[in-house]
Amino acid sequence: MSMLTPPGMGGKYRITGAKYPRMRRPRNRRRIVLAAIATVVALGLAGWGTVQLIDVFTADDGSEKKKTTTASGREPDCKPSPSAAPVKTLPKPAQITVNIYNATPRAGLAKTTADELKKRGFVIGKVGNAPAAFDKKIPGTGILLGAPAAADSSFTVLGAQLKGAKPQHDERKTRDVDLLLGTAFKSLSVQKDAERALAILTRPAPGGACDHKG
Repeated sequence: MSMLTPPGMGGKYRITGAKYPRMRRPRNRRRIVLAAIATVVALGLAGWGTVQLIDVFTADDGSEKKKTTTASGREPDCKPSPSAAPVKTLPKPAQITVNIYNATPRAGLAKTTADELKKRGFVIGKVGNAPAAFDKKIPGTGILLGAPAAADSSFTVLGAQLKGAKPQHDERKTRDVDLLLGTAFKSLSVQKDAERALAILTRPAPGGACDHKG
């Protein structure tokens, strides 16, 4: 019996030679299995998150998707217009012949107005006092009188020079229009304001509308 063998122990517990037995703690197999499962789950979640990020920043065809967001961080609800409205074409002042009639008690008003419209490029026709049917019977700024075809063309351009003028139609076949000055008329609109108003009227409509929801 070796000197390392405790008294009373023999057989398989007998220690022989110069080597000592290794005293190891028993392994906890349950803890190892749980750690392996947790590792697999963590790797799976990391892979799923990567796929989601790729879907956000990449379109279906593989190209980068650009997103527009509002100030609150949400995407605007943009709906394209089914068809863009065509640009409205208006005649130039040089294509419009205007007859100016004074329906007020103030003398010379038709002449001074005609001179100003001529400076703005309009062709001046007849200038004088208004017919009896309108003389001193227009309480507002004035009346634009012409054929029905002038409603969306000549009336628009001439009306921008004179705020508050009301359009009316008659049976004439010619393309000239009448400007009858009413008792509330003071002066024509500032030329820059008139040009700005015409620019807005001829501006093309936007191709779509975005409803920015906060």
